[in-house]
Amino acid sequence: MLAAGLLAVSGITALSSAARAADADLAANGGFEAGLTAWSCTAGSGTTVGSPVHSGGSALQATPAGSDNAQCAQTVTVQPNAQYTLSGYVRGSYVYLGASGTGTTDVSTWTQSAPDWQKLTTTFTTGASTTKVTIYTHGWYGTGAYYADDISLVGPGGATGQPPAAPTGLKTGTITSSGVALSWTAVTGATSYAVYRDGAKVQTASGTSATVAGLTPSTAYSFQVTAVNGSGESAKSAAVTATTTAGSSGGSTGLPTHALVGYLHASFANGSGYTRPADVPDSWDVIDLAFGEPTSATSGDIRFNRCPVTECPNVESDADFKAAIKAKQAAGKKVLISIGGANGQVQLTTTAARDTFVSSVSNIIDTYGLDGLDIDFEGHSLSLDANDTDFKNPTTPVVVNLISALKTLKAKYGSKFVLSMAPETFFVQMGYQYYGTGKWGGQDPRCGAYLPVIHALRDDLTLLHVQDYNSGPIMGLDNQYHSMGGADFHIAMTDMLLTGFPVAGDANNVFPPLRPDQIAIGMPASTNAGNGYVAPAEVTKTLDCLTKKTNCGSYTTHGTWPAMRGLMTWSVNWDRFSNWEFQRNFDAYFG
Repeated sequence: MLAAGLLAVSGITALSSAARAADADLAANGGFEAGLTAWSCTAGSGTTVGSPVHSGGSALQATPAGSDNAQCAQTVTVQPNAQYTLSGYVRGSYVYLGASGTGTTDVSTWTQSAPDWQKLTTTFTTGASTTKVTIYTHGWYGTGAYYADDISLVGPGGATGQPPAAPTGLKTGTITSSGVALSWTAVTGATSYAVYRDGAKVQTASGTSATVAGLTPSTAYSFQVTAVNGSGESAKSAAVTATTTAGSSGGSTGLPTHALVGYLHASFANGSGYTRPADVPDSWDVIDLAFGEPTSATSGDIRFNRCPVTECPNVESDADFKAAIKAKQAAGKKVLISIGGANGQVQLTTTAARDTFVSSVSNIIDTYGLDGLDIDFEGHSLSLDANDTDFKNPTTPVVVNLISALKTLKAKYGSKFVLSMAPETFFVQMGYQYYGTGKWGGQDPRCGAYLPVIHALRDDLTLLHVQDYNSGPIMGLDNQYHSMGGADFHIAMTDMLLTGFPVAGDANNVFPPLRPDQIAIGMPASTNAGNGYVAPAEVTKTLDCLTKKTNCGSYTTHGTWPAMRGLMTWSVNWDRFSNWEFQRNFDAYFG
C-alpha cells in the first residue's frame, strides 16, 4: 500500500508539471519593447518611455485627461474553462490591472500609490464558451501619468487555427443617393464579415449581405469584404465600385441648396432686444422660434409663451405674429418651433410624457401654422443608462421615447415637415472617444447621447446643426484635440459628421456619415452670442475647405462636400445687434 501510495503521488506530481508546461505567457509585447504594438490606448493617452522601466528598455506611460482614464488594452485568445494568472508591474497613483470578457467574473486589482515598481496579480477562470478576453491597465481621472511594464497573462494558449479565406463574388445591389447594397458568397468557417469602404472598415455583418448607408449623392465608392473567425480576419476580397445616384437635393421640404438658419428670440429678449418675425431679412431661410419649454422636466408638456411686453416693449400682437409667419412662408421661408434651450430640460422618462410631448408640440405647430420642429435639448435632457452601450439599439427611456415621439410627429405631418436638431459637441462628436458611462463605468452618461437619436431619425432628419460653440476641446478624426476660435475647429467637427466615425473608438461600431444636404454648421453670430465666435474670414475658410477643399489649415478632410447645406447661428437677434455681420458674410459667399 505504501508503494502504491508513492506511485500515486508521483503520478499526480507528473500530471501537475505537465499542465504547467502547457501554460504560456499569452500577452503580446507585455514589456512594451515594440512600442504600443498589440496595445490600444484610449484618446491617444499612451506612449512608451525609456525611463523609468522595470526591465528591458521600454515601459508604458499613460496619462489620464479630462474624462479619460488612459486605459491601454489588448485582446488575447484563450481556452474555455481554463484558469489564468494576470500580473504586471506598475508605478503611480491609482493604477489598475484587470481582465474583462472572461465569461465568469471579470477581475481587476489596483494600487493606491506605487512610488516605485509594484507587482499586481489577479486570477480568473474563463467561461464555458469564452475564447477571447481583454486585458487592460488604466489610471484614474486627474491623477497624473502612470507606468506599466512586464505585463503577462499565464495560462493555456487558445486555439491556433487559421483565419478564413477571402470572400468571393462581391457585387452591388440596390444603389440610392445615400446607400449601396452589397452581397457576397459565404466563406467556410467564417463567423462574421467586415465591410470596407474606400479602405476603411465601416461595419460588420453576420450574413452575406449588407447595406452601406450615409453616403454622399453622385459620389463613387470602392467596397471590399473580409471574412472573420476566432483566429482572425481574412485578406480583403476583390473590390467593387459603385456611384450613388444624384438624390433630390434636400427632399421635399423646399429648402434652397444653401440655407441660412437662425434662432429668433421669441419668448425673451436676452439683452439683444426683441426682433419681430416681420423684421427678419429675407436672407434667413429657416427661422427657429426660441423656445418652447416644458411645464416641468419630466412632464413632456411643452408650452410656447411669447415675450411679455414688460421685457419686450415692441412685441407685436398674436394676430400680427401669426400673419408675419404666414408672410415668411409665402416667401419660401421655413418657421419652426425650437424645443429646449439652456433652461428647458426635457426628459421623456415615460410613455405618458412621450404622448403629452406629441400632443403639446402638435398644438403649438397647429396654433401658429409652423413648418416643423427643432430639437435643442441641452444640459441633462439626454443621458444614457449604464447598460445602454449600442447607439443603434438604444434602451434608455428618455432616448427611446424621444425617438418615438419625433417619428410620430414626422408621420403625422408628412414629408414636408422640417425636422432639425441642434445638439452640443459633447453629445455628438465626443462620442468618437466615449459613449455613455463606458465599459468600465465612471464616464459622463450624457456623452454621445444624441447619437442614437440622430441615427434612428437620419432618414427623417432635415438638418443637423451641431453647436460648434460653448464647447471644450474635442478630438477629431486625426486623433488630435481641436479647440474653438478658428476655422480648424469647425472643419474638424463637420468632417466627422460627413465622414462618419467609430463610436468610443470601436472600429466595429461606426456611426455612419450624414448627407451633406443635412448639415449646417452652428456658429455664434457675435462675441456677445456665445463662446467660440470666429471672424468672417474664418467662416469663409471653413466653407472653402469643406465645399472646395481649398484654404484648409492643419486638418485634412476626408472628402469635399459642395452640397453641404449651410450655416446656423445663435442668433438672428444677436446678428442684428452686430449690424448683420453673419448674414452679410453668408450672402457674400453663397450669393
